[in-house]
Amino acid sequence: MAISDMRRQYSMGSLTEKQLTPHPLTLFKMWLQDAIDAGIPDPTAMTVATVAANGQPSQRIVLLKDVTEEGFVFYTNLGSRKAQEIAANPKVALHFPWFFMERQVRICGTAEKLSAAENARYFFSRPKDSQLAAYASKQSQPISTRELLMTQFHQLKEKFANKSLPVPDFWGGFRIKPHQVEFWQGGEDRLHDRFEYNVDDAGNWQTQRLMP
Repeated sequence: MAISDMRRQYSMGSLTEKQLTPHPLTLFKMWLQDAIDAGIPDPTAMTVATVAANGQPSQRIVLLKDVTEEGFVFYTNLGSRKAQEIAANPKVALHFPWFFMERQVRICGTAEKLSAAENARYFFSRPKDSQLAAYASKQSQPISTRELLMTQFHQLKEKFANKSLPVPDFWGGFRIKPHQVEFWQGGEDRLHDRFEYNVDDAGNWQTQRLMP
């Protein structure tokens, strides 16, 4: 079968005005819990899109680590490509591809660094091997072989076998503060339900239905 001929109906649900909540992150957390309860793989996985100085967009998958009415949190090496691009341009887009449930959520917002206390709290909650990996990998930098990376990891593991690691100063988190959030629910005959939240100058959220 040709790729152009592949299609199916989307019939798992609908999204109506009555289901919307005053704040989009309230609805987001409900949808996230639905994804968790459904047992879909990696329900917290999200695409993070940033833009380089030359205008080239870049995307990668990271894991959501917290969500409140203030925004969406993830952690990374501060020397990574995404962190460097955020430092130059804090405008970021997120995407949650819950296609197993015929749903997706798209977010536009501004990234801000987390405090040292927030970084430390999460870093020390991670398994020790994950902490070691943060030190072993200079994320986004070239490396000649995987064996070299593993050697660095095991050397660190031996060095810190009986002691705690300090929080690395090259590692931390970002909070994406949203100003636009879109909820997409697949519909039959490609008549999908789409609702977009936008924050106004007074900080209030306004909603509108979008054509599919």
